[in-house]
Amino acid sequence: MKENFVIYSERVVLPEEMGAFSITIVEGKIAAIQKGKIASKEMPFYDYKNLVIMPGIIDPHVHINEPGRTEWEGFYTGTTAAAAGGITTLVDMPLNSSPVTINVQELEHKLAATSDKLHVNSGFWGGIIPGNTADLLPLAKAGVLGFKAFLTHSGIDEFPNADEATLRAAYEALKGTGLPILAHCELTTGSYDEALIHAPTNYQAYLQSRPRKWENDAVGLMLKLAEEYQHPTHIVHLSSADPLDLIRAAKKRGVPVTVETCPHYICFHAEEIPNADTRYKCAPPIRERANNELLWAALLDGTLDFIGSDHSPAPPNIKALDTGNFKEAWGGISGIQFTLSALWTEGQQYGLSLERLREILCEAPAQFIGFGNEKGKIALGYAADFVVWSPETSYVVTKNTIQAKHKVSPYEGSTLQGAVHVTIVNGNLVWENGCLNKKNKGSLLIKTK
Repeated sequence: MKENFVIYSERVVLPEEMGAFSITIVEGKIAAIQKGKIASKEMPFYDYKNLVIMPGIIDPHVHINEPGRTEWEGFYTGTTAAAAGGITTLVDMPLNSSPVTINVQELEHKLAATSDKLHVNSGFWGGIIPGNTADLLPLAKAGVLGFKAFLTHSGIDEFPNADEATLRAAYEALKGTGLPILAHCELTTGSYDEALIHAPTNYQAYLQSRPRKWENDAVGLMLKLAEEYQHPTHIVHLSSADPLDLIRAAKKRGVPVTVETCPHYICFHAEEIPNADTRYKCAPPIRERANNELLWAALLDGTLDFIGSDHSPAPPNIKALDTGNFKEAWGGISGIQFTLSALWTEGQQYGLSLERLREILCEAPAQFIGFGNEKGKIALGYAADFVVWSPETSYVVTKNTIQAKHKVSPYEGSTLQGAVHVTIVNGNLVWENGCLNKKNKGSLLIKTK
């Protein structure tokens, strides 16, 4: 039986304003929003005083790695870390689980693996690889929210990259579904890794080994296909600022394209990354501060639509922490828990507001994943998903802070501003007082076609 209750704060971030409001929650939904402090005699009243109440954060780019690579992460630990960071909904990528989610059978395995492990809501992306075009429509009918392709080697052999012919076949197969095609945008042309071979612990050598041209060319290809097919197309984790003008022009022409970046691309900077610290290795790589400041501007002006964490953890040995070898280390950042506070901390110097934060973490990703009419806003009838947090409170990230399976994150040692106090999922106080308070309260987000 769901608990019914009222929450109040002086800083509730509604779509149209921020102020003092009382929110009544009945059966996991928002039943009333009233101005001022209005306690109820019939149900519990939670007074959060001056803490900010925002819609629960939606992270559309997460690698949970279950089933098959649960020694890397899993639904239990991954959704615990999500709840600790104020995330109430995530969407799981079709890799790096093993097997990968490229047909209905593997989607069913994935759904079964979530049993008794979902502390937050979870949806699922399907995969596009050479040879699985016939599986795409059945996956759409089975409830995936869209489809992910890599334009370069994914790092997982069972998820090979899609060439242009494979992408075109996918666009044809998915015509009329309205489900987005997501692309990891790097086209690996030429060999750039000679410097890395000779200096494998040097971050600048790793940066040179994955040049902006790879990303720029791939973004250009996806913009071309999006315009040709007039089909929703999404560029994941943009790290190069070079294509921003192309993206702006495409959006102005009405091309159905959305773009995300990640906290690590705008909160860390290549000049400051220590050599041999492979916690920072990801693909595309973290680039220079001047580049990243252009990404910040694009995030604030709406060129970039929202944020995804690209949480892609791995065990310490696979991250090559002992050798510091960027060539050999797994390329993925563990950071789902710190999206809110990292963005808020870095964003202060760029004028990031609570209202824009709500848009890029809640409303825009809810619309993108197809749940904009029930999630991402504090509005009547919407899901009772909330993050209650203090923008003024700072904390130091320690190994004890990190809730992911492995305590390996570039955020360790950072002082971050913006502490999560409570995470409410489907009307349940899932995270409270630094602990997982209620378990298995998340729901599967399945939209059958």
